[in-house]
Amino acid sequence: MNVQLGLKENWKQFTLLVIINGFVGGMVGLERSILPQIAETEFQMAAKTAILSFIIVFGIVKALTNYYTGALANKFGRRKLLIAGWVIGIPIPFILMFAPSWSWIIAANILLGINQGLTWSSTVVMKIDLVGEKQRGFAMGLNEFAGYISLALVAFLTGWIAGEYGIRPYPFYTGIVLVVLGLFGSIFLIKDTGHHVAKETTTNTIPRLKNIFWDTTWKDKNLGSVTQAGLINNLNDGMAWGVFPILLASKGFSIGEIGIITAIYPAVWGLGQLFTGAMADKFCKKDMLYTGMFLQAIALIMLLWANTMLHFIFLSSVLGWGTAMVYPTFLATVAENTNPQDRAKSIGIFRLWRDLGYAIGAILTGIIADLININASIFFISLFTFASSLIIRYRMKCIADGSKRIPGWLIQKSKQIA
Repeated sequence: MNVQLGLKENWKQFTLLVIINGFVGGMVGLERSILPQIAETEFQMAAKTAILSFIIVFGIVKALTNYYTGALANKFGRRKLLIAGWVIGIPIPFILMFAPSWSWIIAANILLGINQGLTWSSTVVMKIDLVGEKQRGFAMGLNEFAGYISLALVAFLTGWIAGEYGIRPYPFYTGIVLVVLGLFGSIFLIKDTGHHVAKETTTNTIPRLKNIFWDTTWKDKNLGSVTQAGLINNLNDGMAWGVFPILLASKGFSIGEIGIITAIYPAVWGLGQLFTGAMADKFCKKDMLYTGMFLQAIALIMLLWANTMLHFIFLSSVLGWGTAMVYPTFLATVAENTNPQDRAKSIGIFRLWRDLGYAIGAILTGIIADLININASIFFISLFTFASSLIIRYRMKCIADGSKRIPGWLIQKSKQIA
């Protein structure tokens, strides 16, 4: 069998995986702009911790599923795990449409966490398998672009539908279409990438990790720095997911306006990755990660003074661009620092910690918001994000692979814009 690595050589399968991941991201977009409103208006929930419980459950379940997807990828094959994820996703839109109590919404998010862990992790690893060493950043940029631009579009669409026709059931009809397309596309169009892994293993010179879990979690300076940043990134994303709609509603914005603002952040995040993924192949990944986390911290702290639609659109855009700088770079850095035989498991461990950030962010946000107020929760999350950027700056090193340092003036310009 003639197996070749590279984006050009595998563009057909790669394109199909990008499309499939668009459907994956859209499943999260179903809930992005309207679930907190459902909690307050239909189930009369007031406590922020209780409202954010759906994010807590989603984050924990997705994180654990990421870990097992990485651990089982070599044993069962990526494609089988991808298909299993879509099968588990079938009931989700129906539960969201007709849930008689909040516990049913929680059950839907357990299934959504499993669905996302299996499908998104599988598409990530399969794309890295296909492209080989040279274009991993660009590959991850395209992957995350597809997922998050779809998330943004569906978040906007469901917000608009909810404003026009009511919060339930009509917005969730979109989910039925996504599940059907994702499942049948995975069954009939996607091929496994095990042969590509075997091909790369014959030429790769990166040594195997002694303890994949602890090396990825913290011990290895590059991998550990990426993992903590991933956790903090999703910690602040979990806050944005749960608090943004509530914060905006408290300032008098309509559900349609909330849908626009909550869609801009993942839209810039998604579109930006078309550029930042390629930048991660050209520039030092440490610089990309430090600058991106720093921009996120500045955008979050400035939310405390935002009042107008224009303020929130601008800050959502800065937050989205900062996230776009780090998201494909995270995965490309993990791939760059691991042997092909360790890669799927190491990515699974990274994604375990990264997506636990959703749960930790929602718990912290909810507790602080209930004990003090929403502004206090935003302030504390921004401090965590700033601290994460400093860990990257002082702990990581650039790998001497020809990557250029981001010019100092460009980093300073980013700070001035923020």
